[in-house]
Amino acid sequence: MNLYAKYFSMHIKSQMQYKVSFFFTTLGQFLVSFAMFLSISFLFARFDSVGGFTYEEVLICFAVMLMAFSLGEFFGRGFDLFPRLLGDGGFDRALVRPRNVIFQVLASQMNFTRLGRLLQAAIVLVYALPRSGVVWTLDNIFTLSLMIICGSIVFFGLFVMYASIAFFTVQGLEAMNLLTNGGQEHGRLPFGVYGDGVLKFLTFVVPLALVQYYPLQYLVGRTNNFLYALLPLLATAFLLPCYVLFRVGLRFYKSTGS
Repeated sequence: MNLYAKYFSMHIKSQMQYKVSFFFTTLGQFLVSFAMFLSISFLFARFDSVGGFTYEEVLICFAVMLMAFSLGEFFGRGFDLFPRLLGDGGFDRALVRPRNVIFQVLASQMNFTRLGRLLQAAIVLVYALPRSGVVWTLDNIFTLSLMIICGSIVFFGLFVMYASIAFFTVQGLEAMNLLTNGGQEHGRLPFGVYGDGVLKFLTFVVPLALVQYYPLQYLVGRTNNFLYALLPLLATAFLLPCYVLFRVGLRFYKSTGS
């Protein structure tokens, strides 16, 4: 942890060398997510509910998924840029260093401008929760915390999977963006509104629904079954096959010769 903290300090000092650039990039991240917020507002200017969910309940979905994605991308940024590391031969240098390879990839990139998205999500969440009728009981606080933390773990796992596939394709597989950025963008609405097939895929294959759709129902009082609140914990098991896939890819890795 001490070494990771040193990397953390090094990255933030590096990015703060150009404070104006950092500020405007962070602001840009904020405005991009604000545009998504406006799209939800325009939708509810015409409809009273979507799939039976109110405006404030949908805003909770939006805020939770944006916050989870921002945290997952921040900590998994090194895996998101992993194909570049393979292409320029940087990964070869990592293999000969006396440190764990996964740790080196994890600590190689941290993008603090993602704080713009995180701030946007926090503001929307603070606005939506009291207006949605959610009472700040211990179980609801616990449920909301699990949705954000476990959601970030699932997104982090998707970035690890993206990096793992690059072992075999060298270039990143752009289709994975359907699950990373696409998962976050479509997560602004409860996943149940997209149909039974999509909901099953996001429950049993890529468990994004376990950190959004099901615990949301407990959070807003649609069910009293506390198991719904615990489902995000089950979603964290997704990280295991992602890790295994990375180890398999590492075993079959061949240098690009760069």
